[in-house]
Amino acid sequence: MAALGAVGALGAAGCSRVATASAENGGDLLDRLRAQGVVRLGIAGEIPFGYIDRDGELTGEAPELARVVFKRLGVAKVQPVPTEFGSLIPGLNSQQFDVVAAGMYVNAERCAQVIFADPDYQMLDSFVVRKGNPKGLHDYRDVVAKKAKFATGTGYAQIQHAVAAGYEESDILIVPDQVAGLNAVEAGRADVFAGTALTTREVVKKSAKAEATEAFAPLVDGKPQVDGGAFAFRPTETKLRDAFNTELHKLKKSGELFRILRPFGFTKDEMTDLTAKELCAG
Repeated sequence: MAALGAVGALGAAGCSRVATASAENGGDLLDRLRAQGVVRLGIAGEIPFGYIDRDGELTGEAPELARVVFKRLGVAKVQPVPTEFGSLIPGLNSQQFDVVAAGMYVNAERCAQVIFADPDYQMLDSFVVRKGNPKGLHDYRDVVAKKAKFATGTGYAQIQHAVAAGYEESDILIVPDQVAGLNAVEAGRADVFAGTALTTREVVKKSAKAEATEAFAPLVDGKPQVDGGAFAFRPTETKLRDAFNTELHKLKKSGELFRILRPFGFTKDEMTDLTAKELCAG
């Protein structure tokens, strides 16, 4: 806790020294990051997207990708600024950190507040359920039809996916993360916890009481929804976003992106050519 507090203090101190970026010519943040040699990453402590490991080191698919991309952009170091998932966009726009590196899904609501790089991965949903899936819960329609006790994480896209299927938002049990979701299912406080296919299959690996369902595409407005996660930037910083995209697409083309993400449980099924533009359009 002391280590996390120190990191947060550094982030707060750093933002006081950063002037508001000018929108002219796409902002000047990239130049300032090169000059100072460090970029502050907003993370939400969610495995495998961005977190501090047991040794106190920053890791996860987004921070590891950030290290590679920002080094190519002339920024040698990355510095974590941990926060709650729901505070990532407010923290970014109040300059507590320079970029969101948390595997954040791109959607129209978020696109009204920040700008996104193109997704570095795509993802389907999955459920954590009791062993044997006694209620037969395979998608959100099952949850509604069987009046199952439904849980998901703070700020998760799965909230909207459940509501789109007819589940009352006020009835959703909101928990901090996938570990808390697993605990809720194991303890019987929830019949199902919804998350990304990756987080659910990882969190149940050591559970004797729960399992993950097969991945599926939730229906939104009657159409299968495939989500994509990406880095987020302040709306004025188009120059940095565009430079980041250039390097990201090089990594995709060479196959290096998959090599970076694979140690965190990503498969080739999660690699994507989705763009931020199409996901922002909804």
